[in-house]
Amino acid sequence: MSTPFYVSPQQAMADRAEYARKGIARGRSLVVLQYADGIVFVGENPSRALHKFSEIYDRIGFAAAGKYNEYENLRIGGVRYADLRGYTYDRGDVTARGLANVYAQTLGTIFSSAGEKPYEVELVVAEVGETPEGDQIYRLPHDGSIVDEHGSVAVGGNAEQISSYLDQRHREGMTLAEALKLAVQALSRDTSGSEREIPAERLEVAVLDRTRPQRRKFRRITGPRLERLLAGGGEGGAAATDAGKGEDPEDASEE
Repeated sequence: MSTPFYVSPQQAMADRAEYARKGIARGRSLVVLQYADGIVFVGENPSRALHKFSEIYDRIGFAAAGKYNEYENLRIGGVRYADLRGYTYDRGDVTARGLANVYAQTLGTIFSSAGEKPYEVELVVAEVGETPEGDQIYRLPHDGSIVDEHGSVAVGGNAEQISSYLDQRHREGMTLAEALKLAVQALSRDTSGSEREIPAERLEVAVLDRTRPQRRKFRRITGPRLERLLAGGGEGGAAATDAGKGEDPEDASEE
């Protein structure tokens, strides 16, 4: 009778963590930054249909790096949780912290289960407050832990180097154009430190804008507005005419 193959629990968890990290590293990085009027999400994404950033609820946004089908399942689950909680109790009871706890339980259960592979995803859940002090940003790695971030956070393939770059240069009170420029500079740096150009059409950009008069604070930035911001200009009066000008129809509608 042959001796059963034995792997220690510590080694099994280490192997699962390494598997998940390698899967996440194959994806493109993304960054989430606080700026004066809210929170901006920036990532390199050539697809116009498969989004890395999405609205979860009124003031809450979602960002993910890794395998699209896995983080899309998590996004849909988060939307259902938020809708049910807001309908059952109150819209104010839907918070980024509550959503992060739900995601942490899901990711942690999957990671520790021997019956399925760990999710190859890393998430960011952000909520914009009435003031910058009220902003919340949570990073959730593949193992279901929760990291409370401030100022800036990067996830994905080259996250450590990008995070270091952002930590040195990000400051409070930046304008949207300044924050966007910094994010693109961070994403354009490769492992050797040299920079490459990322054209506007390959960028996915969204914001949680606390100054937006609508209840829903999430909106996408595309087209001429994005090019104007990348050139260093402001948005001017464009915020008042979001619908139909470089913004998805569902982002401009109200519930």
